[in-house]
Amino acid sequence: MDIVEEIIRLKKEKNAIILVHNYQRSEIQDIADFLGDSLGLSRKAVKTDAKIIVFCGVRFMAETAKILSPEKMVLLPRKEAGCPMADMITAEDLRILKEKYPGAKVVSYVNTNADVKAESDICCTSANAIKVVRNIKAEKIIFTPDKNLAAYCQRFTDKEIIPWNGYCYVHEKIREEEVRLAKEKFPDALLLVHPECNTSVIDLADEVLSTSGMLNFAKKTDKKRFLIGTEEGLIYRLKKENPGKKFYTVGTAKICRNMKMTTLNDVYLSLKEERYAIKLPEDIIKFAQKALTAMLRNIYG
Repeated sequence: MDIVEEIIRLKKEKNAIILVHNYQRSEIQDIADFLGDSLGLSRKAVKTDAKIIVFCGVRFMAETAKILSPEKMVLLPRKEAGCPMADMITAEDLRILKEKYPGAKVVSYVNTNADVKAESDICCTSANAIKVVRNIKAEKIIFTPDKNLAAYCQRFTDKEIIPWNGYCYVHEKIREEEVRLAKEKFPDALLLVHPECNTSVIDLADEVLSTSGMLNFAKKTDKKRFLIGTEEGLIYRLKKENPGKKFYTVGTAKICRNMKMTTLNDVYLSLKEERYAIKLPEDIIKFAQKALTAMLRNIYG
């Protein structure tokens, strides 16, 4: 059995699409109907006529697709694929913080679980966090769960940002020392880093960008060499889409074990057996949808 051919056959038979995050394995990226960041993929999920969405990413991403498209079946091929940063805050944690700061508005990164989104006023992505923080009508903002993205947003506003002490373990592994060594080794390369990196790394960057931002920047610029400060899965796509340019990891390759869990066999079985479907309580969908649609209105009008 050619597993890729079987996936294509099942996809057609079941009226399904495969959404794949930029950090997934290369062979998973190659079977994507749509490849992108978490929000971009969820917006594709809303627009598609497909009845089944196979989301190759981590749980909060599949949940976001389900929240925005509750009538569709959303499948997460590997049920254990969670996000450690999303798991660093619970809905109860956030309720306690809201009681402590009753006048504050809650901005939650999309990298949160559905019940945390349901407790939030608005969501954001790494690409639009600054704009969301600037536009929301509040002078005091609780920002969850990523302290590094919160600190990056604080650079661009006089509002008081109260960060939750969460972080991405992959981006935390990108250290200032190895960034400086990489810049010495490739002095003509532009350093592109993700805003989930810590402050000392961001201070060294030529550009601070989301994964979609890095892809767009690399395509448009005349520069030919780049140091990439994010999960190594993005480099496969960068190289594929920019064959005349060179991309290097900052130090050792930084790998998200959760993103790399999903295999071709998982995708095949997910389609064949319709496993593992995302199920969320109606009230969680209702309130989380409000936070996500508030973001979409805030950003896209």
